[in-house]
Amino acid sequence: NKPILLSIGYSACHWCHVMAHESFADETIAALMNQLFVNIKVDREERPDLDKIYQAAHQLLTSANGGWPLTMFLTPDEQLPYFGGTYFPNTARYGRPGFADVLTRVAQVYHEQGAQMAEFKNDLRAALTATLAGVQEPATRFEPAVLARATQQLVQSFDNQHGGFGGAPKFPHPQALELLFESHPTMVEYTLRGMAAGGLVDHLDGGFYRYSTDASWTIPHFEKMLYDNAALLSLYSEVGAIRALPDLIAVANAIAAWLVEEMQDANGGFFSSIDADAAGEEGSYYVWSAAEVASLLGAGYDEFAQWYGLTAPANFARRWHLRRPAPSRDATLPAVSAPLSTALQILKTARRQRPAPAHDDKILTAWNALTIRALARSGRLLARPADIAAASRALDYLVKHHWREGHLLVTSRHGVASLAAYLDDYAFLLCAVLELLACRWRRADLDLAVALAEVLLAEFEDRERGGFYFTGARHEHLLVRVRSFSDDALPAGNVAAAQGLLELSQLLGEMRYRDAAQRTLNAAIQAAQASPHSHASALLAHHRAAAAMAYVILRGDDEAELTVWRQLVADHAGPLTRCQVVPSSAQDLPGLLAAHTAHAQATITAYVCRGERCSAPATTREELVSALTR
Repeated sequence: NKPILLSIGYSACHWCHVMAHESFADETIAALMNQLFVNIKVDREERPDLDKIYQAAHQLLTSANGGWPLTMFLTPDEQLPYFGGTYFPNTARYGRPGFADVLTRVAQVYHEQGAQMAEFKNDLRAALTATLAGVQEPATRFEPAVLARATQQLVQSFDNQHGGFGGAPKFPHPQALELLFESHPTMVEYTLRGMAAGGLVDHLDGGFYRYSTDASWTIPHFEKMLYDNAALLSLYSEVGAIRALPDLIAVANAIAAWLVEEMQDANGGFFSSIDADAAGEEGSYYVWSAAEVASLLGAGYDEFAQWYGLTAPANFARRWHLRRPAPSRDATLPAVSAPLSTALQILKTARRQRPAPAHDDKILTAWNALTIRALARSGRLLARPADIAAASRALDYLVKHHWREGHLLVTSRHGVASLAAYLDDYAFLLCAVLELLACRWRRADLDLAVALAEVLLAEFEDRERGGFYFTGARHEHLLVRVRSFSDDALPAGNVAAAQGLLELSQLLGEMRYRDAAQRTLNAAIQAAQASPHSHASALLAHHRAAAAMAYVILRGDDEAELTVWRQLVADHAGPLTRCQVVPSSAQDLPGLLAAHTAHAQATITAYVCRGERCSAPATTREELVSALTR
């Protein structure tokens, strides 16, 4: 009859490390914890199902936003929370009570006030269900005014001085930027340039940090997360390709290079994160004194100091975190000169001698799927075959280690995988496989996409109201079965599932997939109407579904001619138009693909499809252009 102390954190979390060192590693506090509680430590990245539930419970109990470490106290019988917080110091400070005092008081409340706690159990469970299970009924029609209202909210919160949304702390919000790009591309371009010039990016090793602690993109929280960089790679690639902007394309190329060089395991999978701390101090690996830089660069110091901010006052604990000058509203990012590139390499080499922050080397299915999709997209849009190859290696790793008997596992380390997968794992991987298929044909990948879609429908779908639960039918029973359509640090899994199923239905003509996707988007409408700014992915998916974007299938084997035809599709239907190449020799194709045959007398045969309607086969370039512009 001991209550549970549940601590949820993650490897790269600075305050998680602080609380662990201050309290969990303190023998006196640890003894008190063991005396009064059953203590459970959870990695939120491996168990996002638990994190979603208890973050929402924290907000309901405290009327405050949560975060990590999340510290929750639960009843042992039903795991219902009755008290919670985030970071507690070991002794009272920062306006927070000391952890030992919290432990004593919270245990006392459980044992002395059990009857009173029982009164609010049902209320709390009902509130969690209303918050997390999406109790509203689905709508049947999407009103364009909702999209307009969301865009207006983003414009109103836009920081005209620095780009991005709101003040400090400032996150990139890639889903919101992608939505805003449809109507306000210059705002998005200005934001992307500001982030890439500022301290949000590591100018030596590459990669973007989690967020900026200030409004000007100067000082980040120094952890680097795989999913942030995947989302930003996709966004920089799309904006750079659509607007033909070499400076943003260069940023995309740098993100892709960092992902492969710093985050990809030798076996193909991508690591989860790089810690904010090194040698117990946040940011110590990344910042410099002016004297250090001067001693390393010699005569090249003055130019470097002007370019990377060392002539301004120190910006981080009497040292400098490097950043380039912020671009003006209508200017592009200037290329780094050869002397500056040399200086950066000198500093990079010197920094490698410091105690380095740790990699969290677990490999997560959902985050790898986002990275596979981003690399495949950058490879396709920016003609980078190395990105496509890296994405293929990662997919092969997941298939080998995370795909077991027709189901996914969540996480692996050194090739040992575990935990039943969630909606995000299946949905993101479905989208990633389809993106890779648009880059190069592999029949096994098409079969995998179909298998992923079938598990989504069989084990995750809410057949009564539409959409998908976060946990599958095989999952353990929890307080609430979460069903959400909003974006958080990751794009909404429900929206990704709808997008993947829509695309697969276009490719195969399978109406079950299209119908499930439409039910999902309908189920998201009311939530998007109530809070449009937090449903950017859902609103963008509705907008693109209504636009009936073309889907092009090319049958042929001549690589040179296929390249020309792909470019014609991009030129006349936009670079984001999906173009699926299937070799002429491919046999026993499923669904609609079987009807899209290669004409024996033609080098290439093309089919242009919109919704449920496909053009007559085009066997010349002129016929393809006519079908695209019809």
